[in-house]
Amino acid sequence: MTQNDIALMIIDVQYAIDDPSWGRRGQPEMEANIVQLLNHWRAKQQPIIHIRHDSVEPQSPYRPNQKGNDFKQEVSPLPDEIIIPKTTNSAFINTTLQDYLGEHHIQKLVIVGVLLENSVGATIRMAGNLGYDVLVPIDGVASTDRTDINGRVWSAEDVHALELALLSGEYATITDTKSLLD
Repeated sequence: MTQNDIALMIIDVQYAIDDPSWGRRGQPEMEANIVQLLNHWRAKQQPIIHIRHDSVEPQSPYRPNQKGNDFKQEVSPLPDEIIIPKTTNSAFINTTLQDYLGEHHIQKLVIVGVLLENSVGATIRMAGNLGYDVLVPIDGVASTDRTDINGRVWSAEDVHALELALLSGEYATITDTKSLLD
């Protein structure tokens, strides 16, 4: 496998994720770890794919033409890096992602971003089902506190751990930033 067969996919790291409506987010080191991966990918001239959520929901902080829709400054795409907009949770639904991956012969994906239990998880599952080799750094994805249907509140850390366990093996290989950089 050549170095250009593996792409870094950054999902929904936009200012909208800081909106209080999401509740408490765990994994505060996520952005710093993504920056490390992004710098490494850029230095090695490996493919980078930025996924931008363009919500169609009227109250969403991810709606286009507002600050929340902008990429966070530290992970903003460079002019030559691809941006794939999406309107659903999976980056594969009604987008050009699969076409781009096929045209560039990319079979291996490192997927990072927010939220692990939402768009990131949906994209990982679909990528795994489509036959892509997916790597997920535990410290390059983030989750939020969630309330289950019985009213129990699960901490972002517990949501994160459970979601990673559910993805591990069947859909992805779970790793960490340091291992990917080594």
